Order: sequence, then C-alpha cells, then structure tokens
Amino acid sequence: MTRVHTDGSCRGNPGPGGWAWALDGEHYASGAAAHTTNQRMEITAVLEALRSLDGGDIEIVSDSTYVVKCFNDRWHVGWRRRGWKNSQGQPVANRDLWEPLLELVLDAGRRVHFTWVKGHSGDPMNDFVDALATRAADLQRGESRHHRE
Repeated sequence: MTRVHTDGSCRGNPGPGGWAWALDGEHYASGAAAHTTNQRMEITAVLEALRSLDGGDIEIVSDSTYVVKCFNDRWHVGWRRRGWKNSQGQPVANRDLWEPLLELVLDAGRRVHFTWVKGHSGDPMNDFVDALATRAADLQRGESRHHRE
C-alpha cells in the first residue's frame, strides 16, 4: 500500500491558500488558490494526490479530521442519501470538491484508507507537507517533484 501525506493551508479563512501531498521528501506536489478556505485546501490536497498516483491501494495520512471522518465515519453516505444535505439539513459545504473525491476514493479499482495524524506534533512527513502547503499559500504558486507511475 502506498502511503501519502496531505495537508492544506490558508492565510486567513477565507484567504490565500495552499495544498500539498508527498510520498517522501523526493516525490511531492503542491499548489495554490488565491481565495479559498482551509477545508477546501485539505480536500484539494487529497484530490490532487489521488489524481497523481496511478493504481494500487493508497493510505492517505492527514491531520484534517474533516477529511478523515468523511470517510472513516462514512459522512458521505448520509450526505448522498439526504441529497447532499448535512445532518442539520444544510447544503454540504465544498460539494464541488467532495463529489470528484468520492468518485476517486470509492473507485472499485483500488482501496483508499484514511489515517489521522495530529498536526504540528513532530511527525516528519506531516511537518513536510505542512511546510509545502504553507509555502504555496504564501508564494501563491506550487511546486512539484514527482512522476506519474
């Protein structure tokens, strides 16, 4: 199983944001958005990782309880059953990102597992993707060092 760390960052909420994913210090990517939210960048980081990593089972390691609980607590099942309304009957935020992400995660061709890691706790890879996402938010440009397999 391929393990990928993801993170999102936002300077102000909303404000300029950045996202990042990394397999290790040699294979990673990041990107930016001029006006966004932290939640959108967290989702985007996972979406971009899954789009970039072809085939095989994947473990997503994220410090976002929002992302991890969507899958591990199966929030998405209720959202879809209720016509994309949350448990309070309000429209699900970030549906435009959740829909393509769900398609990639629930693809029968591979298993995607989500693991939560506490942010800013000294986990080297979480710190690495945090730095990449923060730099992308600050500079408003991403960077990449990977290849499609």
